[in-house]
Amino acid sequence: MGSIGMALLNSLDIGLLLFVIAVGLNIIFGVLNIINFAHGALYMLGAYLAYSCIGMWGMPFWLTLLIAPLAVAALAVAIDRLMLRFIYQRDISDSLLLTFALLLILNESVRLVWGTGIYVVDPPTLLQGTVHFPGGITYPIYSLFVVGVGLVFLVGLWFLFNRTRLGKIMRAAALDREMAQVLCINTRTVITGAFAFGAWLAAVGGVVAAPMRAIDPGMGDKIIIESFIVVVIGGLGSFPGALLGAIVLGLIYGLGGRFLPDVNLVLPFVGMAIVLLLKPHGLLGKGAAS
Repeated sequence: MGSIGMALLNSLDIGLLLFVIAVGLNIIFGVLNIINFAHGALYMLGAYLAYSCIGMWGMPFWLTLLIAPLAVAALAVAIDRLMLRFIYQRDISDSLLLTFALLLILNESVRLVWGTGIYVVDPPTLLQGTVHFPGGITYPIYSLFVVGVGLVFLVGLWFLFNRTRLGKIMRAAALDREMAQVLCINTRTVITGAFAFGAWLAAVGGVVAAPMRAIDPGMGDKIIIESFIVVVIGGLGSFPGALLGAIVLGLIYGLGGRFLPDVNLVLPFVGMAIVLLLKPHGLLGKGAAS
């Protein structure tokens, strides 16, 4: 029972962190109608900024969690204004090519600035150590913090999109951009804000993941693959789908890593293939009902 409990906690930890990152990808697709291949690089940039702020400049973790995602969001605004705004009316393949080019640019920029070494960030003192649960389960306090962050974002994002005027404006722009303009909604600002918000979520995920995972130039490529698996399983453009897909992938990693370690790396792709065969739009995707 202790092994199952530990595996379930690991699944929740992984799943909720993936949710925070993948929901940003879903928001960008829902509002901008582009698939952002550079999303993983923005996550990676958040992690590297966390290393610089904490490991090199001695900045507190909590201040880093505030500043680093804002810096990435500011970069996203510049990317939108200088590049993306020219391809919104074009075929989606153009956005795929442009964001893939951005991925390569950001990856090489990270290598130029930080090198190709592997870096580690220590958790804040308050979140170091372990906690003991019944059944002989010992679990890191920082992992529980990650679970808490994921739950806060889950509730906060649900409230944003369902109970606030800003969230309703973003949903209106996603559903029908031309009608939103008729209703005097500044869709240009909404689009830029949505891209920056999605990048901010990716960077928050990067900062939170920095004390858990080794920071290296390949971490962005790995997370974008995992994020795509999440949105494919749950449904591209679906907020509940992002949560469901993240939890499913978390369970695959958490349970598979403990009980099926030899095939754990293959299981996410098997799960994605099964969903694509049975539900091409994802479990909760926009076209799932049809």
